Amino acid sequence: MIKGVLFDMDGVLVDSESFICRAAIMMFKEIGLDVLPDDFIPFVGTGENSYLGGVAGKYGKPIEMEKAKARTYEIFGDLARGQLKALPGALELIKDCLGKGLRISLATSADRVKMEISLNEIDLPPSTFNTIITGLDVARKKPYPDIYIKAAESLGLEPSGCLVVEDSVSGITAGKAAGCKCLAVTTSFSPAELTEADWICSSLLQVPDDALNW
Repeated sequence: MIKGVLFDMDGVLVDSESFICRAAIMMFKEIGLDVLPDDFIPFVGTGENSYLGGVAGKYGKPIEMEKAKARTYEIFGDLARGQLKALPGALELIKDCLGKGLRISLATSADRVKMEISLNEIDLPPSTFNTIITGLDVARKKPYPDIYIKAAESLGLEPSGCLVVEDSVSGITAGKAAGCKCLAVTTSFSPAELTEADWICSSLLQVPDDALNW
């Protein structure tokens, strides 16, 4: 029986993917490397160390990770100010889950600074969630299951009683490996790429009824 819902953030609650991609491209440009948006696709949902480090590795460009992340977040904050929007149905789904008495956790591979910028821009207080787990709280990022196992534990629940809401292939893989059921929203990847999920929807305005009733 479903007892909790574990929400990814980027591409699920907020339309931030294009903004962090632009910020990363601008950061790389500043250090003399021209990269493309498609370079980041394999690393979507895996946390900024992988997101930036994977692209740097592709081009053989060593980077100082903490410095690169700090600059990327600085640019992201500037780009996102007044521009980020909650994705359709995201706030309604959170309200619906709470109304059903389900416990909810935010489980994002992003670092806390990026999470705070994103939630602030869509006027979603962190206190809305019973717990929050960020990429800084786990050693192994998605597609490893660690973040969803930890999120379930933080709610006092077994993963088997939790629904993961994700938009990325790596996130669905992580959720299934943790033992959760998974709802995929096709914000970032096509339905054909998200077939590992238990349910797939085009937006959170169209969540299948049985995804929250099992």
